[in-house]
Amino acid sequence: MAGKNYRKGISFVGLMRQFPTDDAAEAWFIEQRWPEGIACPHCGSLNVQTGAKHATMPYRCREKGCAKRFSTKTGTVMEGSKLGFQTWLLATFLLTTNLKSVSSMKLHRDLDINQRSAWFLAHRLRVALAEEAGVFSGPVEVDESYFGGRRRNMSNARRKALSGTGRGAVGKAAVVGAKDRATNQVAARVVGSTDSKRSTVSSASTRPPEPPSTPTMRAPTRASPSSTRLLLTRSPST
Repeated sequence: MAGKNYRKGISFVGLMRQFPTDDAAEAWFIEQRWPEGIACPHCGSLNVQTGAKHATMPYRCREKGCAKRFSTKTGTVMEGSKLGFQTWLLATFLLTTNLKSVSSMKLHRDLDINQRSAWFLAHRLRVALAEEAGVFSGPVEVDESYFGGRRRNMSNARRKALSGTGRGAVGKAAVVGAKDRATNQVAARVVGSTDSKRSTVSSASTRPPEPPSTPTMRAPTRASPSSTRLLLTRSPST
């Protein structure tokens, strides 16, 4: 019987057994992206030449009006990357199942790639996660909270500026959060003022989440099919 810490889904060991090589990972991506057969990402034609003698673009559209070369990565978040399919798959698993996200340094160590590549990979995946989010379908729980450093950790000048203001929300940032009960998706945004709670929460909850300027921490409960959609989404501008 599963304990309270059990999370449904494939384990990291199971993932490695399923995708032991880069070719196995690419074959899975092809099946997920083109279940009806390989199609040109530029024009949608199924008239595609496979096995073309090209270092990075093994497919070519046979349509006269297109005739463009492409690969499995073309038009996805992986486009333009030299990292292998297995690396992208493992990184997506780690980012979407870790309770406190994953730093580029940890990805660098776990995936055996340099830190710059790990940062680039994680940045693309996080931007894609933000772009994938849309308006929640409901029912939705919305609330606000305040975030800020402890006064004992502030400089003397900062503590003097806040002296006499109590221990409430003064000097802290107000954040409005929303949770979709149906999908367990969570979105949050910083708001400038909470003088009128009803108007602040209402205006923040009626707008779709914006792509964050800094990495957003997420806490998914398991690896879900959204991981597949994440890797096959259009490559975000970086």
